[in-house]
Amino acid sequence: MPWLLLDVAWIVLFAIIGRQSHGEGSPLLGVIGVAWPFLVGYIVGAFALRLARAPRSITRIIPVWLVTIVVGMAIRTIQRGRAPDTAFIIVATIALAVGFVGWRLVVAGICRRRAARADDAGAG
Repeated sequence: MPWLLLDVAWIVLFAIIGRQSHGEGSPLLGVIGVAWPFLVGYIVGAFALRLARAPRSITRIIPVWLVTIVVGMAIRTIQRGRAPDTAFIIVATIALAVGFVGWRLVVAGICRRRAARADDAGAG
Protein backbone atom coordinates (compact mmCIF):
# COMPACT_ATOMS: atom_id res chain seq x y z
CA MET A 1 0.00 0.00 0.00
CA PRO A 2 2.82 2.52 0.61
CA TRP A 3 3.69 2.49 -3.08
CA LEU A 4 0.16 3.55 -3.97
CA LEU A 5 0.53 6.62 -1.77
CA LEU A 6 2.97 7.95 -4.37
CA ASP A 7 0.10 8.03 -6.87
CA VAL A 8 -2.16 9.78 -4.37
CA ALA A 9 0.59 12.31 -3.63
CA TRP A 10 1.00 12.93 -7.36
CA ILE A 11 -2.71 13.66 -7.76
CA VAL A 12 -2.56 16.16 -4.89
CA LEU A 13 0.62 17.74 -6.29
CA PHE A 14 -1.07 18.04 -9.69
CA ALA A 15 -3.93 19.94 -8.01
CA ILE A 16 -1.55 22.23 -6.10
CA ILE A 17 0.54 23.05 -9.17
CA GLY A 18 -2.56 23.61 -11.30
CA ARG A 19 -4.08 26.02 -8.82
CA GLN A 20 -0.82 27.93 -8.40
CA SER A 21 -0.24 28.14 -12.15
CA HIS A 22 -3.60 29.86 -12.48
CA GLY A 23 -2.90 32.24 -9.61
CA GLU A 24 -5.48 30.57 -7.42
CA GLY A 25 -3.06 29.89 -4.56
CA SER A 26 -3.29 26.69 -2.64
CA PRO A 27 -5.94 26.93 0.08
CA LEU A 28 -6.75 23.45 1.24
CA LEU A 29 -10.38 23.42 0.08
CA GLY A 30 -9.38 24.55 -3.41
CA VAL A 31 -6.78 21.81 -3.74
CA ILE A 32 -9.25 19.24 -2.46
CA GLY A 33 -11.83 20.53 -4.94
CA VAL A 34 -9.49 19.85 -7.85
CA ALA A 35 -8.00 16.61 -6.51
CA TRP A 36 -11.00 14.70 -5.16
CA PRO A 37 -12.58 13.68 -8.49
CA PHE A 38 -9.29 12.17 -9.61
CA LEU A 39 -8.71 10.55 -6.23
CA VAL A 40 -12.12 8.89 -6.52
CA GLY A 41 -11.27 7.76 -10.06
CA TYR A 42 -7.92 6.43 -8.90
CA ILE A 43 -9.46 4.51 -6.00
CA VAL A 44 -12.11 2.99 -8.29
CA GLY A 45 -9.49 1.99 -10.85
CA ALA A 46 -6.95 0.73 -8.32
CA PHE A 47 -9.49 -1.49 -6.56
CA ALA A 48 -11.24 -2.71 -9.71
CA LEU A 49 -7.96 -3.55 -11.41
CA ARG A 50 -6.26 -4.84 -8.25
CA LEU A 51 -3.32 -2.48 -8.45
CA ALA A 52 -2.30 -3.38 -4.88
CA ARG A 53 -1.26 -6.84 -6.12
CA ALA A 54 1.44 -5.30 -8.30
CA PRO A 55 1.68 -1.61 -7.35
CA ARG A 56 4.91 -1.01 -9.27
CA SER A 57 3.59 -2.55 -12.49
CA ILE A 58 3.58 -0.20 -15.45
CA THR A 59 1.19 -2.44 -17.40
CA ARG A 60 -1.26 -2.40 -14.49
CA ILE A 61 -1.14 1.37 -13.94
CA ILE A 62 -2.09 2.21 -17.54
CA PRO A 63 -5.73 1.06 -17.22
CA VAL A 64 -5.90 2.56 -13.71
CA TRP A 65 -4.71 5.88 -15.17
CA LEU A 66 -7.43 5.72 -17.84
CA VAL A 67 -10.11 5.01 -15.23
CA THR A 68 -8.74 7.87 -13.13
CA ILE A 69 -9.09 10.28 -16.04
CA VAL A 70 -12.53 9.10 -17.18
CA VAL A 71 -14.08 9.01 -13.69
CA GLY A 72 -12.35 12.23 -12.64
CA MET A 73 -13.57 14.11 -15.71
CA ALA A 74 -17.09 12.67 -15.34
CA ILE A 75 -17.26 13.85 -11.72
CA ARG A 76 -15.97 17.30 -12.69
CA THR A 77 -18.60 17.47 -15.44
CA ILE A 78 -21.39 16.63 -13.01
CA GLN A 79 -19.96 18.91 -10.32
CA ARG A 80 -19.63 21.93 -12.61
CA GLY A 81 -22.58 21.28 -14.90
CA ARG A 82 -20.37 21.35 -18.00
CA ALA A 83 -17.51 19.38 -19.49
CA PRO A 84 -13.99 20.45 -18.56
CA ASP A 85 -12.11 22.58 -21.08
CA THR A 86 -10.15 20.60 -23.65
CA ALA A 87 -6.88 22.10 -22.41
CA PHE A 88 -7.59 20.87 -18.87
CA ILE A 89 -8.39 17.38 -20.14
CA ILE A 90 -5.12 17.28 -22.09
CA VAL A 91 -3.00 18.65 -19.25
CA ALA A 92 -4.57 16.37 -16.64
CA THR A 93 -4.20 13.31 -18.88
CA ILE A 94 -0.53 13.98 -19.58
CA ALA A 95 0.36 15.10 -16.06
CA LEU A 96 -1.21 12.07 -14.41
CA ALA A 97 0.39 9.72 -16.94
CA VAL A 98 3.81 11.23 -16.27
CA GLY A 99 3.38 10.91 -12.52
CA PHE A 100 1.89 7.43 -12.47
CA VAL A 101 4.35 5.95 -14.95
CA GLY A 102 7.33 8.12 -14.02
CA TRP A 103 8.04 6.86 -10.52
CA ARG A 104 7.49 3.29 -11.66
CA LEU A 105 10.13 3.70 -14.38
CA VAL A 106 12.59 5.11 -11.82
CA VAL A 107 11.96 2.21 -9.42
CA ALA A 108 12.27 -0.33 -12.26
CA GLY A 109 15.61 1.18 -13.27
CA ILE A 110 16.91 1.04 -9.71
CA CYS A 111 15.81 -2.58 -9.35
CA ARG A 112 17.50 -3.52 -12.64
CA ARG A 113 20.76 -1.87 -11.53
CA ARG A 114 20.66 -3.65 -8.17
CA ALA A 115 19.97 -6.98 -9.85
CA ALA A 116 22.84 -6.41 -12.30
CA ARG A 117 25.21 -5.57 -9.42
CA ALA A 118 24.10 -8.68 -7.53
CA ASP A 119 24.71 -10.79 -10.66
CA ASP A 120 28.15 -9.22 -11.10
CA ALA A 121 29.02 -9.83 -7.45
CA GLY A 122 27.88 -13.45 -7.68
CA ALA A 123 29.84 -14.06 -10.88
CA GLY A 124 33.02 -12.54 -9.51
